[in-house]
Amino acid sequence: MKRLVIIDDEPAICQSLQFALEDWYEIYAFLDPHEALQLFARTEIALVLLDLKIGSQDGIEILQAIKQVSPHTVVIMMTAYGSISSSVEAMRRGAFYYITKPFPTNELEALLQNAEEFYDLHSKVLWLSEELEKLSAGFGLIGKSPSITRVLELIEKIKNIDSNVLITGESGTGKEVVARAIHFQGNRRSKRFQALNCAAIPEKLLESELFGYEKGAFTGAIQKKPGQFVLAEGGTIFLDEIAEMELALQGKLLRVVQERKVTPLGSTEEKPIHVRIVAASNRDLHKEVKAGRLREDLYYRLNVIPIHLPPLRERREDIPLLTQYFIRKLSERMGKPMDGISNEAQQLLTSYAFPGNVRELQNIIERAIALTNSENIQKRDLPQEMQGLRPIHREQKLIPIYIGETLEEVERKVILHNLSANGGNRRKTAQVIGIGERTIREKLRSYEEE
Repeated sequence: MKRLVIIDDEPAICQSLQFALEDWYEIYAFLDPHEALQLFARTEIALVLLDLKIGSQDGIEILQAIKQVSPHTVVIMMTAYGSISSSVEAMRRGAFYYITKPFPTNELEALLQNAEEFYDLHSKVLWLSEELEKLSAGFGLIGKSPSITRVLELIEKIKNIDSNVLITGESGTGKEVVARAIHFQGNRRSKRFQALNCAAIPEKLLESELFGYEKGAFTGAIQKKPGQFVLAEGGTIFLDEIAEMELALQGKLLRVVQERKVTPLGSTEEKPIHVRIVAASNRDLHKEVKAGRLREDLYYRLNVIPIHLPPLRERREDIPLLTQYFIRKLSERMGKPMDGISNEAQQLLTSYAFPGNVRELQNIIERAIALTNSENIQKRDLPQEMQGLRPIHREQKLIPIYIGETLEEVERKVILHNLSANGGNRRKTAQVIGIGERTIREKLRSYEEE
């Protein structure tokens, strides 16, 4: 139900309009336009019925004030017969149309229906533009390595089918980018893509965010709100960090996944949904299932088509391509033309472990462009913690490895020798050999326990 604001200095008109339209809209009526403007600042308003003359105040000035605060709100001017010329001027200033007093209810309803369709269309165009802008960034889907090529081929195969998809990979590898690519390259691209980070929303709010709620469902539920599943109708819902969800809510999500129906909080009515579900996690989900933190039945329901995104350190051949891509896109966005990157700086980037993956590379390039005084990114423009790294091919010290040694023994030598060479610095060691700092800690702990 969309919100409609009525602004008129005659109480009788406000009351009659509210009575006539309250079945179709959530109505807010104001005699004072300045009180109405406070509402626009804190909530989204779809439609406005605005009197052209409100006491001594000019409705066109109020119109302009509304457009400044909420440019996408559709405003219909109400006017007396003698002020039609002023109404035309109001349309030039951004009003959708005007209606002359007194007006029959059916004429107003038809005009409001047209205004509502215009608002929906305009909102959809804005949303699509934003989503295409995000997709066009393509962060994470640039590369020629076998691993990223397989991901791109898989996206092409599954883009038009409705099966659930489960994307795994470390933070920053581009899981949401893959989800968006599946949606916007497939036959659901004209519908909504709703992304929800399950780890970013408090548990008590997550259920209502997913399934929606009815007015009065709980304290503070002053109006009805659709959930993410309903908003994604016909399109795709992306549930990031799915393993962070509490078990009780996992059970409710499982029911939705199985039955394709949702029940808003405070309601007994089930609503059928037709959405594609794409879930993602940066955790080892097999371990999460074994530990009892992720329901096994939910895992298998979601894991119909698995996609694993490799960390950037496992596709180093893509780093130069990503670097050039980021330089081109970010320099254009920042209005600071750049020719490229020096060989020394590129070698340093290629040698770096990137614990933050593609997202970290993007941030490093953006920072370098912002701070450099050169037309090329130089080694000095890269973060200080990278300056001590040496290109892999220049390493001179050797680690002795003998025939007959196990991989576990070789791994132990590599970790301990590099740790010693880096003065016991675990973070730097992890960056040099291309594993996570947490893995380093766990390995060292296991060595101490032996």
